[in-house]
Amino acid sequence: MTTPLELATAELEAANAPAGENPVRIGILTPMTPPGDDMAGVLVTRGARLGVEYLAEHGGVLGRGVELVARNDMATADADGFGASAAGETAKLALVDEVVAVLGQWHLRTAGWAAEVCERFGLPMFVENGHSTITHGRKSIFRTYFSCADRTPLMVDYMAAQGAKRVAVLAADTVFGQEMADAVVAYGTEHHGMEFLRIDFAQQEVLDWRADLERIAAWQPDFFVNDGVNVAADGKPPGNAYRITQQATEVGLLPAVPMMVTFGFPMRSADYWNYAGDAGNGVVWPASRFRPAWPGMTGIGRWFTERFTERFGMAPPDTSLSAFTDVTIIGAALNAAAEKGELPSEISGIRKALIESLETHAFDTWRGPVRFDPADHHSSPELVLMQYQEVGQSFNDAAVVHPAEVQGT
Repeated sequence: MTTPLELATAELEAANAPAGENPVRIGILTPMTPPGDDMAGVLVTRGARLGVEYLAEHGGVLGRGVELVARNDMATADADGFGASAAGETAKLALVDEVVAVLGQWHLRTAGWAAEVCERFGLPMFVENGHSTITHGRKSIFRTYFSCADRTPLMVDYMAAQGAKRVAVLAADTVFGQEMADAVVAYGTEHHGMEFLRIDFAQQEVLDWRADLERIAAWQPDFFVNDGVNVAADGKPPGNAYRITQQATEVGLLPAVPMMVTFGFPMRSADYWNYAGDAGNGVVWPASRFRPAWPGMTGIGRWFTERFTERFGMAPPDTSLSAFTDVTIIGAALNAAAEKGELPSEISGIRKALIESLETHAFDTWRGPVRFDPADHHSSPELVLMQYQEVGQSFNDAAVVHPAEVQGT
């Protein structure tokens, strides 16, 4: 069986084959082995590879090829912890590999460490996760994905619109799990007067939630928020978000109580139905407007969607979309910087010119032009809530259930 690391490596080798001499080097810092979500690393490399192909087919970057230089942010995680491992690999990208920019941060608990290293070296970094404050006060950090803070009002307002007064939250003790649980409870309490039953669990230890789920069922909530993540304590699939879904069905919590998850892993349709089974029907999750059926897709978005679907036989998830978008923005920003005058020869000067270009130009993306405010380099897409309403649906066919004005689109 091919491992995620082998899949990611194959993508990188294919992307770099036509790079040629003196290529523009773009870094990838992403989980490629356990204990991280190594399948996320595969999706990042797939999107980045397509970004390189798009740039090559649309004029190139500075008249040169592009090379993707990847580092596994889980390289020493077992011995040193997630953060220290990511920081070390970021430093290698900055100092040893001398990349012009980096992308691919998936786990919130590594992103802050990587961001601090990037700030020290002036290395532009695009993150692919929802860390709400990762871009705040930082000159070199950018994001085209949506944050935990972006999605929370949408999620809680929807539950309130469904009449929910009592909401149960089962949350992993990861940075993402805690940030989401804190935000949901705070917003629901302040804006809707909701009552919450919140149970936190140790992500690296717990594999059985039946007792917690029985307690939740006895509490009789109106809505259940599954705030698990996509890895498990044993480092193997399925992740605990899936296991919680399965065990919630075993104890009778599902499907009697509607369930919402806190990030878009259901968009990986094949994996989702394989692991969640029939119990996953009816799940609601936050997402951008992106999917092949969305009529607002731009030309670059259509190019990406068609190329990804042709190559991998499925609609692209947003993790791949985000990486693709970031690579193409980096390429376009470098070209825009060069049009203003000759770029510096030293890597620090090139990075500085790239950041200035990112702050002063608009960039073509799947959802239209994107700009980065110099005060906060966060550009969120429009968000919706999606729901599977039939077992086996692809995310392209999932229903948009909120906000009301875009239902069914």
